[in-house]
Amino acid sequence: MAQLTFIEALREALRLEMQRDPRVVIMGEDVGTKGGVFRVTQGLQTEFGELRVLDTPLAEVGIAGAAIGAAFAGLRPVAEFQFADYIHPAWDQIVNEAATIRYRSYGDWSCPVVFRAPSGAGVFGGLYHSQSVEAYFAHVPGLKVVVPAIPADAKGLLAAAIRDDDPVVFFEHKKNYRRYREDVPDGEYVQPLGVARLDRPGTDLSVITYGIGVYWAREAADQVASEGLSTEILDLRTVAPLDREAIARTVQKTGKALVLHEDNRTLGVGAEVAAFIAEELFESLDAPVVRVAAADCHLPFAESQEAEIIPNPTRVAAALRRLASY
Repeated sequence: MAQLTFIEALREALRLEMQRDPRVVIMGEDVGTKGGVFRVTQGLQTEFGELRVLDTPLAEVGIAGAAIGAAFAGLRPVAEFQFADYIHPAWDQIVNEAATIRYRSYGDWSCPVVFRAPSGAGVFGGLYHSQSVEAYFAHVPGLKVVVPAIPADAKGLLAAAIRDDDPVVFFEHKKNYRRYREDVPDGEYVQPLGVARLDRPGTDLSVITYGIGVYWAREAADQVASEGLSTEILDLRTVAPLDREAIARTVQKTGKALVLHEDNRTLGVGAEVAAFIAEELFESLDAPVVRVAAADCHLPFAESQEAEIIPNPTRVAAALRRLASY
């Protein structure tokens, strides 16, 4: 094991996969000489050259289109978008081209491409620098959508995404980039996509979450533990496809479920999880499913206003107490 930050784990995954497979290439705005806006790809162009770590024009639709074309030509591109907010111009390429190619070609063609982007609030970036957009892509057949929480999963899931023969959209919460340093396995390390991770066992309440929500849930669980409440935390890791078996296990164990994410509440990933629990696990429930998510509005620049909109551990703890009272 090594103690790595989230960013270091991502960089390690990219480096090892590029060493292992010469078809792996990186492209995006400033990923080469600068090493990316958050320095995820720092040093990789020096190590692997300009043909494998390619600085692109400021054109997201072009980045996505070039990556898809490269995948069709036999490469395994990793396309970086500087912020998840910037991915929207590439929507047509990702959703109408990459996601549909297996279906359109009767399985003859695949599209092994990873679309990476930093997402989420907490850095007071306001519009264009703070959105959580995973629910848009999770709705689309043919796409896998990954949102890791811990450094080990940043490494293991990115490696799995690069090796996958179908398109993967990979979101990294920028608040997690340098805030935490945790154990990460040395050497090649791959975590399968579509498999949730039990972050903390518990007996009274279940928090089902992903991304930065895991850290909010940990702090909230610590707060209510002193009150005699044992909270289980399930980290989904992949929001498309959902690990419904893992969701069922934790709900059947505790009978009380709280779904947590930073994205807007309405029609978010939590709504799908809550609907699955209500439809398939109703007899296991001892209380209504509770959701904690961001308000349905755009994120402001002001720190005080942003704090009013997005979840935090105190609000999660309050929701856990309310859930326990049923």
